[in-house]
Amino acid sequence: MKTLACTVGVLAMMTLAACGPDMKVINAASEKAEADATQAEAAANSAEASANQADAAARQAESSAAGAEDAVRRANDAVSRLEAAFSTSVTK
Repeated sequence: MKTLACTVGVLAMMTLAACGPDMKVINAASEKAEADATQAEAAANSAEASANQADAAARQAESSAAGAEDAVRRANDAVSRLEAAFSTSVTK
């Protein structure tokens, strides 16, 4: 984005040097191009921040899912032990 802004600035300066009569239009176009480049850079930064947040959320969800799987395994083990204990007490 910075390269784009620099390129637009250089082109604007070259245009300013080459043309003289319609400076208001040239200046307005240059300012608009710079503003658009700044806005595009801000949008890119925002998108990158959103991607980082999504990545962090995905990692947290994966960690939570692993914790849930562990809890299920522990619960199944407890049920198996209870069933075994019940079976042993019934056969006595």
